[in-house]
Amino acid sequence: MAGIIPLISSGVAGPLGAIHLPRLWQKVLLDATGQLAEGYDECGMGFDQMVLDGLKINRDAAVNFIKENKPTYAAFEQWVVAQRGGSISGEEIEASNAAISGYNHDDDTRGAILSTAGVADDGSILDAVNLNNLDDWTELHASVTGG
Repeated sequence: MAGIIPLISSGVAGPLGAIHLPRLWQKVLLDATGQLAEGYDECGMGFDQMVLDGLKINRDAAVNFIKENKPTYAAFEQWVVAQRGGSISGEEIEASNAAISGYNHDDDTRGAILSTAGVADDGSILDAVNLNNLDDWTELHASVTGG
């Protein structure tokens, strides 16, 4: 069986309001069950690390919690909040979200993603969230069509 391409966008937030956290959960859960598509990091050093740093959550603890418990997303969010003593300030969530939504890939990465997706690099798509969405959709298309 081919692995599952994570299609929850980095721009999506759960009830806590932290963008990318649902995608991190999805990738680690898929990896824990042997279903993450090849080429995807279970918990990489980009947005995954950014959201964990922004929420002040220990990377190893988060990955281990998901792998050992295979929680629902709601249960994972509850665990995240519990790690912070029961609350995370709105300012911390906003700062984490701003860091993620404001991140741009370098020119070479942007160019490669757009070229593979068949989109002209006219400077209209700069943010990594939307570029990563295009990359995921391109990977999905290739995996289901064989091309």
